[in-house]
Amino acid sequence: MSPYDLNALEIFRTVANEGSISAAALKLNRVQSNVSTRIKQLEDRLQKTLFLRGNRGLTLTPDGELLLSYAERFRQLSAETTEALEDGEPSGTFRIGAMESTAAARLPPILSRFAALYPDVEIVLKTDTAGGLMERLRNHDVEIAFTAEPVTADWVRAAPVFKEELVLVTPAGFPGPDDAAGINGRTVIAFEEGCAYRRYLEQWLLDNAVVPGSVMAVSSYLAIFASVSAGTGFAVAPQAVLDMVSVGGKMRCYPLPGRMSAITTMLVSRADYRSRKLDCLRQLLPVYGK
Repeated sequence: MSPYDLNALEIFRTVANEGSISAAALKLNRVQSNVSTRIKQLEDRLQKTLFLRGNRGLTLTPDGELLLSYAERFRQLSAETTEALEDGEPSGTFRIGAMESTAAARLPPILSRFAALYPDVEIVLKTDTAGGLMERLRNHDVEIAFTAEPVTADWVRAAPVFKEELVLVTPAGFPGPDDAAGINGRTVIAFEEGCAYRRYLEQWLLDNAVVPGSVMAVSSYLAIFASVSAGTGFAVAPQAVLDMVSVGGKMRCYPLPGRMSAITTMLVSRADYRSRKLDCLRQLLPVYGK
């Protein structure tokens, strides 16, 4: 396949996303026979089977999945190139990745302001752990990501934007951080592996020779706070998230001491990524660390 046959890749991408020739033809405003022919020509040129044909439509083969990832990258690169060469206000889709805490406590006023200033931009916000966000960035699933330090990959650019104070959250009857030994055997409530705040909590436990009884993995801060309130165990969370909820009398909050007391959130993008959307967003962000 010639590397400049972007039209064939776009037809393939649409069929893959729609799941059928007929739906893709309708979306592309083409006749079904034309779409079928282009897919067959693509498969012949690559000497690969891209789709499995079944009663429920088309499903991608492993080769098809691989080609789809590259087709998405070509499409995104084409859009980025067009935007970089154009003047005027930004437009198009802006896929932003963020940790859940950042998405909840930091980004809403910033993205609201961005949407008001640049109504032609469609914002898609995706949340994940710090590790998951780096994978999304590498796979071109997002254009930028707000993730926790450290960011050491040589294929990205990173700049500090927020400083988060970390807080140990316990049930009312649990000991605090000054009595670390009293936490021995208690349950840790945290996000899945890859969460930066969980990594900080685990390091604090290690530094203080605390051995938790078990780890309960959850997927939201609501679940974390509900579990702590119920007496299940303890957790760590940014103060900015705690400021958004009513702690009541069922939880106690203690700043983590020493080097574990704060963590910096970084704005990260691929080193080769240029965008008017990103330039405009940077103008609305606080600059921490200048």
